[in-house]
Amino acid sequence: MELHGIQKLIRPSIRALTPYSSARNEFSGQASIFIDANENYTDFVGGEGRNRYPDPKHTLLKRSIEDALGFASERVVLGNGSDEIIDLLFRIFCEPKEDQVVLLPPTYGAYQVFADINDVGITSIPLTPTYDLDMKSIRERMDELNDGKNKLLFICSPNNPSGNSFSLPQIKEVASLFHGITVVDEAYIDFSEHESAASLIEDNDRIVVLRTLSKAWGLANVRIGFAIADPDIITVMHHVKYPYNLSGIQQETAVKALAEKDRVDDTVRQIISERERIASFLPSLSYVEQVYDSDANFILVKVIDADLLYTSLLKKGIIIRNRSRVIGCSGCVRITVGSREENDALLAALKELEEVLS
Repeated sequence: MELHGIQKLIRPSIRALTPYSSARNEFSGQASIFIDANENYTDFVGGEGRNRYPDPKHTLLKRSIEDALGFASERVVLGNGSDEIIDLLFRIFCEPKEDQVVLLPPTYGAYQVFADINDVGITSIPLTPTYDLDMKSIRERMDELNDGKNKLLFICSPNNPSGNSFSLPQIKEVASLFHGITVVDEAYIDFSEHESAASLIEDNDRIVVLRTLSKAWGLANVRIGFAIADPDIITVMHHVKYPYNLSGIQQETAVKALAEKDRVDDTVRQIISERERIASFLPSLSYVEQVYDSDANFILVKVIDADLLYTSLLKKGIIIRNRSRVIGCSGCVRITVGSREENDALLAALKELEEVLS
């Protein structure tokens, strides 16, 4: 039988996979006695059902995501952070030692790490010196990218570490030209005014959008990421993910957070305001060479001596991220926007370092 569309991109071993079916997959509804899953009948830590396996289908959490963010449940799969989702995509679409993925550096470093873990090669098309998509190079190399070996193309927007977003028309063009799966990582989109690439999925079933509750939703410690995609891709991802990849505690916490959308929106507005305050202050420092525009909850800054700035702030108990060894980010540090009090302390420390760093 000739394969078409998404099925043609999936690894043969994954297409042929018979997914594991857990006890909680096979039962839905109400019951009073559960003796199907080899659980201990005793809950030793407070009578909250910790002795029972969690919902592998994440039913209530998906419903909360749909209510809060508008993404239909059948188009969502959840993971233990976005990193699990990224690894799933590698395992579903990339044949080890044979296939490749397309990266646009500088970008989120985990893409390279998961490529290495899965023994998958890299095709690299760097961003321009101003951190824009190099559309000319992408168009010129599209025949190479569509050689059948490049299965995934990652676009991080807003981009980490540069902080800037790429326009929806650009993302749409890249995804239309590329014959593999275009993965748009929107971990920071809550801090941006740009429209989500999820709006493109209806017309292009080869787009997968990644989101997280770690940033704007304040759940970095809870580890909740999710993908929005065509239902055919979502089905395969459910087949490949670990049966109980999110604990009941994770799911319950995320449901509670998603009910606090108004508070989250208020905090996001405060972070954006603080981001602009920091960005306005930084050019006054003699050792700051450039402050890059940001749509995220961080700012990339080029300074005269990134190593010295990092160590000097560390001595004052302030930790920033030294990105000067990342390709395309020579001399740069990344500053996360904190609370107003934390930002006041940062700005005061930066001012005190004028004589040391100038």
